[in-house]
Amino acid sequence: MCAAVDDATREFDAFFEAHFAELSRLAHLLTGDSTGADDLAADALLALWRRWDRMRAAEYPVAYARGVVANMARSRIRSAVRERRRITLFWSSQSEVTDGPDVPAVIDVQEALSRLPFRKRACVVLRHAFDLSERDTALALGISVGTVKSQTSKGMAELQRQLTPLPGVERVQAAAPGGRTA
Repeated sequence: MCAAVDDATREFDAFFEAHFAELSRLAHLLTGDSTGADDLAADALLALWRRWDRMRAAEYPVAYARGVVANMARSRIRSAVRERRRITLFWSSQSEVTDGPDVPAVIDVQEALSRLPFRKRACVVLRHAFDLSERDTALALGISVGTVKSQTSKGMAELQRQLTPLPGVERVQAAAPGGRTA
């Protein structure tokens, strides 16, 4: 029995060493949080360690690990959104509401990704940043290959729309007082 535990520990250590960096990058791309990505990957690996006896027998343990990271990232994003809403409600009742957010002139890819719904973001990141096949992406997210295809296509189209400057935007932003364009 002791030899089996040692084998399991060695297998997990090897799995950890081989996949921690990849899982951390995935967490970073899904959440946009570089400081919390390592923690999220470590939490996912801890969850895997608790079920390592089943995991080590799985056909695609890396796909399962990616799915755990994706699910944990989704939970963290939802928690962060709920927290932001609570903070916004608190401050809006305490102070005057402004005209609106200051929209940056240039949207970078990470900001554009953060605007995508989670499933589209996950499909785009796994397919294009991690170069996974449609099948591997479907396994990681627990969805069908057809869903991966459609979500990736829609996500890429949304990113292209977000990152392509609209004609005439400069003129609208440079409008003279009174609403006339410069």
